[in-house]
Amino acid sequence: LGTKTYSYFVELKFDGMALRLRYEKGRLVLAATRGDGRKGDNITSNVRTIRDIPLTLSGNYPDVAEIRGEAFMEHAAFARFNENRVENGDLPFANPRNATAGSLKLQDSALVAKRPIRFFAYDLLLDNPSDLNTHERRMQALSQWGQRVCELRWHCNDVNDVLKIIDKIRELRPNLPYDTDGVVIKVNEDDFREELGSTAKSPRWAISYKFEAEQAETVINEITLQVGRLGTITPVAELEPVLIAGTTVKRATLHNEDEIKRKDIRVGDRVIIEKAGEIIPQVVQVVDQSNPNRSNAFSMPTNCPACDSELIRLPDEVAWRCVNPECGPQVRIKIEHFASRNAMDIDGLGTAVVDQLVTAKLISNYADLYKLKADDVSQLERMAEKSAQNLISSIEASKSQPFERVLFGLGIKMVGVTVARDLAKAFGSLDALRAANEDEIAAVHGIGGKIAGSVKAFFSHPQYNRIVEELVAAGLQTETEQPQHESILFEGLTFVLTGTLPTLSRKDAADLIEKNGGKVTSSVSKNTSYVLAGESAGSKLDKATKLGIPVIDEADFFRMIQG
Repeated sequence: LGTKTYSYFVELKFDGMALRLRYEKGRLVLAATRGDGRKGDNITSNVRTIRDIPLTLSGNYPDVAEIRGEAFMEHAAFARFNENRVENGDLPFANPRNATAGSLKLQDSALVAKRPIRFFAYDLLLDNPSDLNTHERRMQALSQWGQRVCELRWHCNDVNDVLKIIDKIRELRPNLPYDTDGVVIKVNEDDFREELGSTAKSPRWAISYKFEAEQAETVINEITLQVGRLGTITPVAELEPVLIAGTTVKRATLHNEDEIKRKDIRVGDRVIIEKAGEIIPQVVQVVDQSNPNRSNAFSMPTNCPACDSELIRLPDEVAWRCVNPECGPQVRIKIEHFASRNAMDIDGLGTAVVDQLVTAKLISNYADLYKLKADDVSQLERMAEKSAQNLISSIEASKSQPFERVLFGLGIKMVGVTVARDLAKAFGSLDALRAANEDEIAAVHGIGGKIAGSVKAFFSHPQYNRIVEELVAAGLQTETEQPQHESILFEGLTFVLTGTLPTLSRKDAADLIEKNGGKVTSSVSKNTSYVLAGESAGSKLDKATKLGIPVIDEADFFRMIQG
C-alpha cells in the first residue's frame, strides 16, 4: 500500500468449525458450513439450536446480511460432554474441534441441542456497507444486532502495536476457556482490502499468526517413502505412537532429503515432534545426536519405491521425483484429483472406488474413465448395478465441465484453480495453449516463468500428450466460452498494469479492458500495446520506456474509453 495511511485489526484465531449465517429482514434463513470455500452443507436446523446465535437480529439491521463466525466447545463443557459419552458406552471425541464438527453434521437437531456448542461472529458481508466500511465498525454493529462477538479484539495503528498484542495474547492463552491456535491480523479499512485483493485460497489483506505448536518426544522406528500426486518423493518417519494436541500420532513428515541431512535424522533416534500449523506432524529435532550407537545416516534411494523408475532431481528443487505418469500411487492420486470437486466433480469416484478400478486394471489413467462401462464397474466389490450406472452417468455428465476445470484436473505442476482459469481465459482453447511457447505463457497476467516451464513440460511429455488426446477424443470441453464484450474498442490490444491508480483498482481496470475486447498481461514485452501506470510504478515502467511502449495514466485511459 506504499505510503497510504492504514490500520490493523487483531482477533483471536478460534480452533472450531467455520459457519456462514444468512439473515434476510433480520431473520436467520440459512446456515452453512464453509466446505471447500465454494460449496458447503446446509445445517440451518442444527444451527438454530445454538443459543449464541439469534434467530432474529435486533436494532438497525440491513435487509440482507451474511455473518461469518466459528462454532466451538469450551474446555470444561467438552470434558463433561466426553464423560457423559463414556458413561453411556460411547467413544469420547479426541478434541473440542472434532466434537463440534461431528455434532453439527448430525441428522437429528434435537441431539445437537443437547451439545454445548458456542459461537463467535468474526466477519460481516453486506451488499452496501455504507458507513460500516471498516472491520472495527462491523464488529460493533454485530454486537448491537445481538450477535456474540469475542471481547478480545484490538485496533492497532502499526505492526509494533500488533506484536505487542500478540505477546499479550500469548500470556492470556493458557487461561482462555476455549482453544485458540493464534491470531488473525486484518487490514481494517475496506478500500484497501479491495486494492490488495485475494488469491484463490486466501485474502491478501489478512494473515494468521500461529503460536508455537505443542511438542512431544518419541522414537523413529523406520523411514519410509511416500509418492505424491506430482511424483514428489517424501520421506516419512514411522513413529512409536504418541499423543499430541489431542490426537495419537504414528507418522511424521521429514519433508525431503536435505532436511533429513540438516537435522541428521536416523532410524532409532529419539526425536521431538510437533504439529505444524496444528495439523501436520513433523520432526523438529533429534534429542541426542551424540549417542555412539546411532544407525547409519539416511541415504535417498535412486529408484521409485512404487514403480522402480529412476528418480530425478531438478537443479532448482530440493525434492526427488518419479516422472513416470503411470506410477501406481501417482495414478490413483491423479485420478482422485481429476475427479475432485474443483475439477471434473465426478460424484461417487472416491478413494476406495479409484483403488478398486486401478487394482482391477480397468483404468490406468484418468482418460480411461471415459472408456468404462457399467457392466465392468458392477463387478467390483460392494458396487451394485444401480451404483455402477450412477457412476457411469456422473462420468458422462463431467464432459460438460468448462475448459478451465479440465485444465486444472490434468494435474499440471503449479497449475491450481486460479492459474487454470487464467490460462483458459488467456488462450481460449487447449490447442492454443499447447501451441504456445514459454514466453507467451509467461506473458499471461499472474503467470511467471516457472509456471510457464511446467505447463510446457507437461504438454511436451509424450505419455501425457497421449492421455490428453484421449480426453479430447472422449468429448471433454477444450475451449472457453467467449465472453460477450461491451465493445471491441481494445480488440487486438494488450495492456500491462503497474503502480496504484487514483480511482481504479487493478481488478476494475483489468475488467474494463477485457469488457472492451482487450487483454491484460503481467509482463512488458514487444507485444505490449500500452502500459497503464499509476503512482509508484516500478521496473515495468522502465522496461516500457526502454522498448518504446506507449505509457498512459488513468486519465488517458478514461479518454480512450470515452473516445
